[in-house]
Amino acid sequence: MRRLVFALALLAASAGAQDAADWPEADPVDVASLDALIETVYAVISGPATEERDWDRFRSLHHPEARLIPTGVTPDGERIARVMSVDDYVELGSRTFREAPIFQGKGFYEVEAARRVERYGSIAHVWSTYESRLDPAEEPFARGINSMQAFWDGERWNMLSIFWHQEDEATPIPVPYLPEGP
Repeated sequence: MRRLVFALALLAASAGAQDAADWPEADPVDVASLDALIETVYAVISGPATEERDWDRFRSLHHPEARLIPTGVTPDGERIARVMSVDDYVELGSRTFREAPIFQGKGFYEVEAARRVERYGSIAHVWSTYESRLDPAEEPFARGINSMQAFWDGERWNMLSIFWHQEDEATPIPVPYLPEGP
């Protein structure tokens, strides 16, 4: 009976799924390992101001129904989360890199500073501490943690969600998520 309920839930979920046939095909090297998937996510969103990001490559790393979820605090102190599809993120990212005052004439570079991975079967949960820079030679202007969920479908890794929180005074990055010292 449990298997029947599970099968029905899968059928119902797939009925509303986006048509994967329209989704860009990934370079097998980008999705062959969890390491490659995460490194490619960071590489694709990073670059100089004069370089348009390869958004089709970014899409190809994600499951067509993946979600990207930044969290933050409003000026009145309310904690919020914005749930976006991959295409929502691409639209916002394209506009932000062109129009946001902080990026005008500068690049955006995000790198992983530390990682913790928990894996079971075909699922992986990655805590990826990031640092954001306007120039690779500068100190970071922001740090935070990406909570990433990925799925191994038997042939490749698919990013299912990236849920992140930027460090602030109220929420410093805990020691276990910081890079190891010398």
